[in-house]
Amino acid sequence: MSTYKNQIEKQLKKVRAAMDGTLSGTNLSKLLPGNKNLLGNGKMLRSRLVLSIGAANSIEEQVLINAGAAVDIIHGASLLHDDVIDGGILRRGAPTFWKKYGTNGAILFGDLLVFKALSLLSEVNRSDLLKELIEMSGEVCRSEVEQELVLRGAPGTWEECEQVARFKTGSLFAFAAIAGGTDEPGQTEALREAGFILGTAYQLADDVLDASGNEAVSGKTLGTDNQRGKTTAITATKNAPAAPLDYIFSLLDASSVQLAAWPEIQGAWDTFLNVTMKPVLSKHLTAG
Repeated sequence: MSTYKNQIEKQLKKVRAAMDGTLSGTNLSKLLPGNKNLLGNGKMLRSRLVLSIGAANSIEEQVLINAGAAVDIIHGASLLHDDVIDGGILRRGAPTFWKKYGTNGAILFGDLLVFKALSLLSEVNRSDLLKELIEMSGEVCRSEVEQELVLRGAPGTWEECEQVARFKTGSLFAFAAIAGGTDEPGQTEALREAGFILGTAYQLADDVLDASGNEAVSGKTLGTDNQRGKTTAITATKNAPAAPLDYIFSLLDASSVQLAAWPEIQGAWDTFLNVTMKPVLSKHLTAG
C-alpha cells in the first residue's frame, strides 16, 4: 500500500507541474504562488483516479499526467465560478478568488482555465479524450443550470437530487475513469458508469457536509445550499432511502461491481476507494 501511495504522490507532482505550466508564458502565472486554493492544492481526487486506473492498464504516463491535469483544472475552474454564484468566501482554508480579485476576475480566469485544460489533451494527441472531456464538462454545466433555473426553491425528490449529483459531479469522475482505460470492448462504458456512480456518492456526501459540517475542518464556506434553496441530499426527503448515509457508501460498492469483468482494473479501483475515497467520504459525513 505504501508503494501505491508513493507512486501516486510522485506522479501527482508531475500533474501539478503540468497544471502550472498551462499558464507559463502569461503574466497570469504570477497569481499561482499567492493563491494556494487555486491549482493543484486540493484533494485532486480526479487525478488520483486517472493515475490509479491508468497504471493498472499500463497507459503511457504522459497521457495520464495531461489527462489528470486537464480534469483537475476543469474542476478548479468550476470552483471559481461556484464560489461566485454561492457567495463563498473560504476555499481550501483561504479567501476565495473572487473575494480577492472581484467577480469579473474570477469568472474570466475560470473561463481561461477551461480552454487551457482542453489544450493539454491536444498535446498528447488524444482526440478521443478531448471529445470526452468536452462532453463531460458540458454535462456539468447542464446539471448546474438545471439545479439553478429549474429545481432551485423546491426541496425536490431523491431521484432529482441523485440525477443532479450524477451529472454535476459524476461527469468529471466519469472522464477520470475513462482516461485511465483502454479501448478493450466494454471497458470504456464500464469505467464511465463506475465514474458516474462514484461521483454521485461524492456529491451526496458533499451535500451532507454543506448542511452539517465544520468550516474550520472542511476549509470552505458551508451552508450555502440551504441559503440558496438548492435541491440536495438534505432537502430531498421524498423517496429518499431509509438510511441515506449507508446508501452513499453502498454506491462505492456499486461502482466497483461495474468492473468485475476486469479483475486487475477492479483491484485498482478498490484500492483507490479504500485508500483515497472512503476516508474522504467518512470525513464529509462525520465532520461536525
